[in-house]
Amino acid sequence: MKARLVFLILCYIWGSTWLFIKLGLEDLPPLTFAGIRFVIACSILLVIIRVRGLQLPRSSADLQLLALTGFLSFTVNYGTIFWGEQHISSGLAAVLQATIPVFGLVIAHFYLPNERMTWTKLFGVVLGIMGVTVVFSDQLAIAGGKALAGSVAVVVGSAVVAYSNVLVKARGKKMDPVILAAGQMFFGLIPLLLIGIPLEGNPFKFHWTLMSVVALAYLAVVGSVIAFILYYWLVHNIDVTKSMLIALVTPVVAVILGMIVLREELNWRTIVGGAMIMLGVGFIVRQKRRRENVELVTDS
Repeated sequence: MKARLVFLILCYIWGSTWLFIKLGLEDLPPLTFAGIRFVIACSILLVIIRVRGLQLPRSSADLQLLALTGFLSFTVNYGTIFWGEQHISSGLAAVLQATIPVFGLVIAHFYLPNERMTWTKLFGVVLGIMGVTVVFSDQLAIAGGKALAGSVAVVVGSAVVAYSNVLVKARGKKMDPVILAAGQMFFGLIPLLLIGIPLEGNPFKFHWTLMSVVALAYLAVVGSVIAFILYYWLVHNIDVTKSMLIALVTPVVAVILGMIVLREELNWRTIVGGAMIMLGVGFIVRQKRRRENVELVTDS
């Protein structure tokens, strides 16, 4: 029961972050907004590391992994998300970001011996890509070039973070999750601010409204730190494949919140494309569950 409640809370949190990104972007520029979010979140995680007495990584291999995956996961991924969501709805951004498992499967095939492509996985990948194509065609036909560019940016971020996740799985298993998240945030936020501040101006001169402050605080504390802690608690208490179902629920929550709060509208092509993406991810999750069940029977 407790695990189920945490699962539902996590689905809501990650589904709602897209709404708060959209709300914050009404007053704040994207790159610096993302960078400040992770300055706050990283500072809190460093306090947690200090309280728990965890040892910070010192080897050059670990630091290089944190720097590379931090750049990919936080600089590129969140930079493209925050920039892209200026031009597309929060719900659509969440649906497109759900393609991470699709890209992850393709990349993992070349990096992880136990994550080889199968026909079922391939079907899920193809279905997901077809869904993205349908969404792209819809954005170009209905909303124009900027919306298409925003959609492409979010999908590029999904592919990049999928590659980062595979690298972490291949080389960073021994790192504590808190160390991993804090290190990635630290290395990722630096380029966001170094690029964002010269392009977007002095953060102290931004149009800080109550809503922008609330959005920033929610994304940093709830959407980053609390969600991260809940997720790793969940991974340790339920099957990994069940935790992966969050990828299917989160976009639904984001779409519903966007329609209720922001009055975002969906047309049939976006709905069909989104459904194809979700179905493709569903096939991927189902295949992983089957493989884990076979391994469990073999081990027993």
